[in-house]
Amino acid sequence: MSKKVITAVLAIFMSVCFIGTGLAMEQGNKRKGKYTYRKVYKACHERGKIDNPKPTLNPDAKTQAGWEEMFDAKAFDEFGCQEEWSQLSDTEITDIYTYLHAHASDSPTPAKCK
Repeated sequence: MSKKVITAVLAIFMSVCFIGTGLAMEQGNKRKGKYTYRKVYKACHERGKIDNPKPTLNPDAKTQAGWEEMFDAKAFDEFGCQEEWSQLSDTEITDIYTYLHAHASDSPTPAKCK
């Protein structure tokens, strides 16, 4: 009888884990996100809209929740370079989000763009 109870509890736990994983925000590629994030600002600099080709916001400029809010609302005005941001695909935006979120100020590995 106890084996059946343990098996049932384990099955319920596994189901909850898989459902939670399926509902989580899509994760992109951090390395591609870092490259794309820098590429956006380089293109913006070449167009003459900004003085410095380095990104204006470092990943540690916000917390993970801050990045989630910004990308959920698609409020990319804070980044500047609206023309370049409007040309990005959903996959590229997801990759950038993954990079920024993974290295936010409250993440295990906060980082600045170098």
